[in-house]
Amino acid sequence: MTIEQLLIRNLHEVFGEGDPARRRAAIDELYAEDAVFYGPDGVGHHGREAIDRIAGIIRSGHPTFAYTETSPAQASHDAGRLSWVSGPPGEPPRYAGHDFILVRDGKIAVIYVFLDGEDK
Repeated sequence: MTIEQLLIRNLHEVFGEGDPARRRAAIDELYAEDAVFYGPDGVGHHGREAIDRIAGIIRSGHPTFAYTETSPAQASHDAGRLSWVSGPPGEPPRYAGHDFILVRDGKIAVIYVFLDGEDK
């Protein structure tokens, strides 16, 4: 799987997925066992279980929001980035973000998520 594919699948199958079992299956497929998620608050969530937990918390805060890429995913060596927006389907986006990943052995080893803003 390419880095670009990892980014897109992560956006939709992990953070855009409302079904916990499907989300966990995607995490197990896409993430290294010892992966780390760093959110906008700078807190590190270590391991697949912690990433599953934080993805579920994020999703529960916006259960109907859809994620849309704003430009093609890009890769360089073992890193990649993807810019996206999110909001209720059919409405203007509520916030925009950027995912940056480091890949090891074909899986996400580290993900950094940055938000441009959020309608609170």
